Amino acid sequence: MEMNTTAAPVESRKKLGLLGKIKANKVLILMCLPAIAFFLVFAYAPLPGVYIAFTNFNFAKGIFGSDFVGFRNFEFLVKSGQLWQLTRNTVLYNVAFIVLGNLLQITLAIMLNEIKNKLFRKVSQTLMFLPYFISAVLIGAIAFNILNFDTGALNTLIKSFGGEPLKIYSMKAVWPFIIVFCQLWQSTGYGSIVYFATITGIDNSIIEAAEVDGANTWQRIRHIILPSLKPTFIILFLFSLGGIMKGNFGLFWNLVGNNAQLYQSTDIIETSVYRMMMSQNNFTSSTAVGLYQSVFGFALVMFSNWLVRRINKDYALF
Repeated sequence: MEMNTTAAPVESRKKLGLLGKIKANKVLILMCLPAIAFFLVFAYAPLPGVYIAFTNFNFAKGIFGSDFVGFRNFEFLVKSGQLWQLTRNTVLYNVAFIVLGNLLQITLAIMLNEIKNKLFRKVSQTLMFLPYFISAVLIGAIAFNILNFDTGALNTLIKSFGGEPLKIYSMKAVWPFIIVFCQLWQSTGYGSIVYFATITGIDNSIIEAAEVDGANTWQRIRHIILPSLKPTFIILFLFSLGGIMKGNFGLFWNLVGNNAQLYQSTDIIETSVYRMMMSQNNFTSSTAVGLYQSVFGFALVMFSNWLVRRINKDYALF
């Protein structure tokens, strides 16, 4: 008589209460404690401060003693048109970062995988990772030394050929391309690590069998490597959507700063909130924008996860 050896452990796990589950997984919980503490301190503890968005905040009265004004702060932002502009810029920039970034990261990972010389591959990886560790302050300084009107390298080159120098810091149409280029230059090499790790995890016997059957490099990439990257791409895409309303403040601020001529095409939620806080001491409007940003991002992640779950639940986050 055969006994079912797998059913008993499953049933016993189901009967465990909360304390039993904690005890059974105590090692995993201890490993997660630093992350849990981080989110408790920096994400959940400040949540009562969200109430500022619904008040006419007064330092003397405090957060909960200030006059309650409902959605008046949100109405001001909507009527001024500022909220729509900030949302549009933030979302469009992040869409460009996510789409172009993932495409370049996948391409770079595949190219690295096709390099047969191990020494050359390692040197190439190291060089491509370096931009990620360069400070946004330094990137802004490099951009200024290239693009500024008086002594910039670009205008110096143009003048040496007899052309008219360009006022780049007054040309709002070119800055979306400059910002996207800087972001991709800084993050693509480092972001390709996950995709490259996924490729190296593919069973070599599958690739060898394809080569024996006469598959060329493009056919192996198209029919073996790219399908293997699909789950990784979807998971990273869903994670990225969670931050689609959060811009790279350091990059934007150091490239553009307080240049009001470029606000229409470069101003995002983070830079606007920073100016409200630093120059106007406007806690109410900045908190309202921050709350809107968080709610919008949360709703987008939930909707995207639901959509992916409807298509293929194995690729969903939860």
